[in-house]
Amino acid sequence: MKKLLSISVLALSTFAMTVQAAPATLSANGVKLVKNGEGTRSVFGMKVYRGALYLKSKSNNAVAIVKADEPMAIHLDVTSSLITKDKMKKVVYEGFAKSTGSKTAMRPQVDKLLNVFGSGIKKGDKFTLVYTPGKGVVASKNGKAGSVVPGVKFKQALFGVWIGAKPAQSSLKKAMLGQ
Repeated sequence: MKKLLSISVLALSTFAMTVQAAPATLSANGVKLVKNGEGTRSVFGMKVYRGALYLKSKSNNAVAIVKADEPMAIHLDVTSSLITKDKMKKVVYEGFAKSTGSKTAMRPQVDKLLNVFGSGIKKGDKFTLVYTPGKGVVASKNGKAGSVVPGVKFKQALFGVWIGAKPAQSSLKKAMLGQ
């Protein structure tokens, strides 16, 4: 019985470590951003990542958030070993196509953003996409900053992937909006 209890405690603590929430706050060039909401992206019933939206102040107005030219961020925690660099790239391209209404819109900027995937993606990787007005979107992987993609139009398309009119997943959009 004691051994069974030990195994159960170990299993529960391992599970707890894999579903840790995203940080409560982030910083965008010295501006404090608060977590607006957080949810899980699932594909065919499998949880693949957790996504969190960060804003200067909480809001559930997706249209206003996407259009806003103010600091904000999206944080992604990869929770599945089934995500690969190629699969993630494909999904990002599809997300931008839905967000912009065009398969080729912003392709060079999207390619620059995707450089953050580097050598690959593995369970436990953390990606942060921080938008700063006048600078653009800085993509980082596990705390290491990568590409900077300038422009508010790019930021609008990027945030539209998760909280736009045709989001990656409706339930994740609602969760990121704190609904």
